[in-house]
Amino acid sequence: MPASLLPPTFLPHHLRRLAPAGCTTSSVTSSSVSIPASRYDFEPLLAYLSSPSVSASLTSPSPPASVPAPEHRLAASYSAVPSHEWHALLRDLAASDASLPLAFALLPFLHRHRLCFPLDLLLSSLLHSLSVSGRLLPHSLLLSFPPSLSDPPSPLLLNSLLAASAAASRPAVALRLLSLLREHDFLPDLASYSHLLASLLNTRDPPDAALLERLLGDLRESRLEPDAPLFSDLISAFARAALPDAALELLASAQAIGLTPRSNAVTALISALGTAGRVAEAEALFLEFFLAGEIKPRTRAYNALLKGYVRIASLKNAEQVLDEMSQCGVAPDEATYSLLVDAYTRAGRWESARILLKEMEADGVKPSSYVFSRILAGFRDRGDWQKAFAVLREMQASGVRPDRHFYNVMIDTFGKYNCLGHAMDAFNKMREEGIEPDVVTWNTLIDAHCKGGRHDRAAELFEEMRESNCPPGTTTYNIMINLLGEQEHWEGVEAMLSEMKEQGLVPNIITYTTLVDVYGRSGRYKEAIDCIEAMKADGLKPSPTMYHALVNAYAQRGLRPDVITYTTLMKALIRVEQFDKVPVIYEEMITSGCAPDRKARAMLRSGLKYIKHMRVA
Repeated sequence: MPASLLPPTFLPHHLRRLAPAGCTTSSVTSSSVSIPASRYDFEPLLAYLSSPSVSASLTSPSPPASVPAPEHRLAASYSAVPSHEWHALLRDLAASDASLPLAFALLPFLHRHRLCFPLDLLLSSLLHSLSVSGRLLPHSLLLSFPPSLSDPPSPLLLNSLLAASAAASRPAVALRLLSLLREHDFLPDLASYSHLLASLLNTRDPPDAALLERLLGDLRESRLEPDAPLFSDLISAFARAALPDAALELLASAQAIGLTPRSNAVTALISALGTAGRVAEAEALFLEFFLAGEIKPRTRAYNALLKGYVRIASLKNAEQVLDEMSQCGVAPDEATYSLLVDAYTRAGRWESARILLKEMEADGVKPSSYVFSRILAGFRDRGDWQKAFAVLREMQASGVRPDRHFYNVMIDTFGKYNCLGHAMDAFNKMREEGIEPDVVTWNTLIDAHCKGGRHDRAAELFEEMRESNCPPGTTTYNIMINLLGEQEHWEGVEAMLSEMKEQGLVPNIITYTTLVDVYGRSGRYKEAIDCIEAMKADGLKPSPTMYHALVNAYAQRGLRPDVITYTTLMKALIRVEQFDKVPVIYEEMITSGCAPDRKARAMLRSGLKYIKHMRVA
């Protein structure tokens, strides 16, 4: 496969040639390789492939003018080996770092002497082995072979790379590979979409809403009918992206053709509805799928419903969930108790929370650091940040050691109330205890210093993060872009955006909204509009928030939005189907003294027509 198929920006430089760290071909001997049981003797072949000169010849972009006679004789001696024996040997060689260079040399050897077909199946087998082991990024594998070995790419290879990208939680690479399938006139199958959804669901952050909508649109355009697993993944993804309405539509579509989604998808949807405060709908869904007997209720399903009650501060219903779990023989877990503790803390009932902790221990469920982090988060949200020290003392009295999540919440608590000294003390303490900060730790600390006006220190922390074992993520770059934009350091903004893309990170809706906001507030309206156009080119829909940011930017700089500004905003709202907000913007335009023109009135009519159509439907 030519290198152009996978842009180098997706691949770290040190992985573009695939020799595992600390391991060279010359260091591998046939005696160090565990050969699978076989009636064929592969020792002579492995000894031959262990030679550095042979390996260089096999992986060279330019094939040699002639192949040595000993190699021809060696290849001829293996001409009767069936394909399944080569596959078994390849899997065994890929199983350890010591023999991995031999696996890389074996494939071009087989290709050169036409010993095993189809080669794309061999490559896919190797990709799968590397993906399962998680030892390196397998999408760079093909760049190590001569172009003739995998050119043109096959749908099997591209789907294998897609699966490997999903396993490595690289959705940006997986999305690019999905595009490559189409570019080469291959029709994506259900597995392609399943792999991409898996890569989105395997990340810590919720899936990007615009990316999901783009993926769903692509699936519908392909005229593929999702099966029950794919419907389940789609429902889970939209639920995690805080888009319960879209998830409900997908659920209805699945039921309409007689498919029942998996329990985890229904649980994710109940959780999303509860988080949105739509507890009545969450209850109805729970009753339909779990209490009606269609799916056996489990602890996670009860926890999802419980989370909704906690969200609306319905302590009575929350306590009833615990009673019902007991009656149904479903054992509460740590998450169940932590949600109830959270509810008591948010209600200011600290003593009730402490009693529940004792009950939890009596039931054989030892509270972990996470439970105490929820208590701390409850006090943080109530403004009682001083109680952080009391929570820490209670935690130590229970014999529970703080973990990374607890420290992250503590740093966030201090950061929100501009107690940056305490935040840094917590940060240093966690490192003293051997707990390495993760991307959430760094993001929280950097963002706290940005909001506290300590811009120089925020930049220093960003540099420290770069030098650590925790690379910056999309959220980190968004924070830094906002910081540099507020300082009107435009070269730094562009450099940060370029660096982000070089790391294989895809700008999301927050990235573009941040750019539009900082450019707009500085009067750089052309750059702001360019960002909106770039966003559309990436398949993302501009949000109403983004256009409001532009309108606010006009106002903050003493400029009055004109009829074009308001018309553009109304047009944007129609594009993102926020029809009910169009009359509000039109009224705001008239109130501000801006006379509507023919185009503005046309936008209003369009908005009202869509609203009427939706009501009739």
